[in-house]
Amino acid sequence: MSKNAHEFNSAALESELKGKTLLIYWYLLHQPTHSVGIREVQRALGLSSPSIAVHHLEKLQDLGLITKKMTGEYVLEGEVKVGILKFFTRMGRFLVPRYLFYSVLFSTMLAAYLAICAIGQFVPSFYTLMFGAIAVLIFWVEAIRLWRERPF
Repeated sequence: MSKNAHEFNSAALESELKGKTLLIYWYLLHQPTHSVGIREVQRALGLSSPSIAVHHLEKLQDLGLITKKMTGEYVLEGEVKVGILKFFTRMGRFLVPRYLFYSVLFSTMLAAYLAICAIGQFVPSFYTLMFGAIAVLIFWVEAIRLWRERPF
């Protein structure tokens, strides 16, 4: 009997969704529109045998995150935001760090401010430049750090 992901509290789900199981779930998040087979998961993630892929796929199925079709392939059923997944958002087929949006926003704002200063031919405020540069730096560092920590 499979349980739905919403029946779990986030701590219990996070304790189950780690290691190779998280890696397989991350792979399935990148394949939301089609089903995947055991061998495909094994090859894509470099697992040593199909039985390892089956074990983790069944674990995800028990968590209610995927379903098994009659053909033996697995399809993503639910998307949860636990652990490192809380810091990523979906853009079409891609999962990107949420900080990326803030990085682009502050970078654009700083560039626009500098462009306005250049067009208006006035000296930019030192404090505005410092606060803008610090915000840009912090958000880009965090976005890159999260990107490097992604499971797949």
